[in-house]
Amino acid sequence: MSEGRIAYLNARLLDPASGLDATGAVLVEDGKIADFGPGLFKGGAPSVSRVIDCQGNCLSPGFIDMRVLVPEPGEEHKETFDSASEAALAGGITAYVCLPNTEPAIDNVAGVQYVARRARDLKRAKAYCYGAITKGLEGKELTELGLLHEAGALAFTDGDKAVANAKVMHRALSYSKAFDLLVVQHPAEPDLVGSGVMNKGELSSRLGLGGIPPEAEVMMIERDLRLVEMTGARYHVAHVSTKMAVDVIREAKRKGLKVTCDTAPHYFALNETSVGDYRTFAKVSPPLRDEFDRRAIVEGLADGTIDLIASDHIPHDQDSKRLPFALAEFGIIGMETLLALTLELYHNGHLSLLDAIAKITQKPAHVLRMGGGRLKRGEAADLTIFDPDRPGTIREDGFRSKSNNSPYDGRPIQGRVMATIVDGRMLFKDEGF
Repeated sequence: MSEGRIAYLNARLLDPASGLDATGAVLVEDGKIADFGPGLFKGGAPSVSRVIDCQGNCLSPGFIDMRVLVPEPGEEHKETFDSASEAALAGGITAYVCLPNTEPAIDNVAGVQYVARRARDLKRAKAYCYGAITKGLEGKELTELGLLHEAGALAFTDGDKAVANAKVMHRALSYSKAFDLLVVQHPAEPDLVGSGVMNKGELSSRLGLGGIPPEAEVMMIERDLRLVEMTGARYHVAHVSTKMAVDVIREAKRKGLKVTCDTAPHYFALNETSVGDYRTFAKVSPPLRDEFDRRAIVEGLADGTIDLIASDHIPHDQDSKRLPFALAEFGIIGMETLLALTLELYHNGHLSLLDAIAKITQKPAHVLRMGGGRLKRGEAADLTIFDPDRPGTIREDGFRSKSNNSPYDGRPIQGRVMATIVDGRMLFKDEGF
């Protein structure tokens, strides 16, 4: 249930879609944005049921995270929709999109409907999902992409597995072209990845760990781009981590191909040295790269080659991470740190505040062709209030996720979510707000 007419006053309104950055107010009625703007309520007190003073904090569209693993069903001890939703709200995320690599995989209509039902039952952050490209994520036989889309799948991916077979990927792109669907690829050539567990280079040699060469990423992308040229399909590259990949995608965009991509905060906030003395909390796929690649990711975000930022939230319990490096699972959690790490691009002068927020609001909404991501009259009142300058420190004991596999514990940050509103309901409020 919505809370009637609510006025959010004294806010710094940020709407990347329209370029709005001004002090103003938002009127929410029956869970939707009734009005907003710098001149709203200047004539007098609003006739509303509730007034919320934003205290000069930023008010933006709710954040959208397009890459989240919720291992329910299958591994509920790592994360559930309940705990993932709590983590999302604490991170200012009003909508997130689930990867299909659950047990069983989301490769049929029942799987898509399960996610929708859990989201409806919880009535917290909005949960959407991808459909698997191939049955069982085995890379062999296509799923019923059209039926899955009709059931609610926003796009299609095999999650943390690349579709390695060129013929299968060609079929997927051809089929998706007919329905104007989006195919999302995990960019890793499996044979080159092999048993590698970190970035290939001097550090991996010194640590005695199997290396994953940057070429494994770009070779898969280059192959797929040839298939995109053949089919004219929409294609998205997930968690780009190397300069070579950024360069190839930049050129593909210049050629007019329907190509988009994202990266995750750890690829611009960390480099391979975070692995340190076999720190498994920094083990991710693709692996953290060297400083040269990290800077290229920042440049790709700054010039727009990299369209958006996704948390790449992959929760794991202690038993999965506190193992020898080669045996530990890949992945870190990221929803609760998404804002603060994205704001590092702003505080370091790489992006304007509007451009940084666009990467987690307008851009994912546009790529996925979903609602939200902008301040618009009549749209659902999915909003995030945040202080971009508030100093703090990331503490793993403060996470709401069921898992705490984060490499950022103790990292100083600037920026804090103050409140998260979904359909006009304030579902998260910081104690300082």
